[in-house]
Amino acid sequence: MADAVVLVSGGAAVTPFTDPERAAATGLAAGNTMTALRAHLLDRGIRTFTAPARIGAGEVREDAGWQGFADVAVVLPAEVTINAVGRVDDAGVALAAFLRWLADDQGIDSVALVGHSMGGLFSRAAIRELGGEGPRVERLVTLGTPWDGSVLGDLLDGEITEDDAHGDPATLQIFAEARPYADANSQGAAAEVSRRFLRGWNDAQAGVLDGTPVTAIGAGFFAAADEPRQLWPHDGLVSLASGRADEVPATVLPIVERHSFPDHVHSIFFAEGFGLRWERALTWDPAVFAVVDAALDD
Repeated sequence: MADAVVLVSGGAAVTPFTDPERAAATGLAAGNTMTALRAHLLDRGIRTFTAPARIGAGEVREDAGWQGFADVAVVLPAEVTINAVGRVDDAGVALAAFLRWLADDQGIDSVALVGHSMGGLFSRAAIRELGGEGPRVERLVTLGTPWDGSVLGDLLDGEITEDDAHGDPATLQIFAEARPYADANSQGAAAEVSRRFLRGWNDAQAGVLDGTPVTAIGAGFFAAADEPRQLWPHDGLVSLASGRADEVPATVLPIVERHSFPDHVHSIFFAEGFGLRWERALTWDPAVFAVVDAALDD
């Protein structure tokens, strides 16, 4: 097993730096994405860190938004903090710098990365950025990562349209909220989670994950239609096929296990929005955590 697990949150997430002893003292200790998984791994005695992330460049001191946090114990500098609404490769540079800091400051020689949503892309970019130097990345686990496009990116890119929703009220609601959200928050991220962009980006990533076992976990609660498979079923933000990396070629993803949670949504934000228990989110369910455990213990 790796010396430590590093949890990497996704697009538009705000996450404080945490280590096994220190976290945000007010609100959700590791933000609304990684708090439950962090607590689970610490309960197992696994040395666990969360990579700092925020909306825009800068340091992470608090999150005044929904299910946020304050009183962060350790504030790391901006250069090791992910801009969660910026370009994927830029996030990879910041995450790689954070991993090098962990190696220098904490004496960590190897890590397993667990990325939620775009956090999986950030992790892949960081592995390429490290280039085999710094802490070894022993394993990558992704939860709802848009390996091959996302609802948001593909809608904005015109690859899916309202007609593809087949009148499903939940999916039409998600579509209606996607454009204004992207306009208000994205600093490059929204354009880089479409299938069109990611297929080219994936080609450029060929060889990066050679020798790195990957576990890709997808969800598909919204299942009102079967086609196009690029959309259906989906977890609110990512299709089940994309989250499982079903169509990512072996040149990019040579060692992979795929897992499906068809009755789950992307995050607690979607669980809350559609009247579900938080445990129906990939980031909050012990059944999902059991798959993560198996991957880390392998």
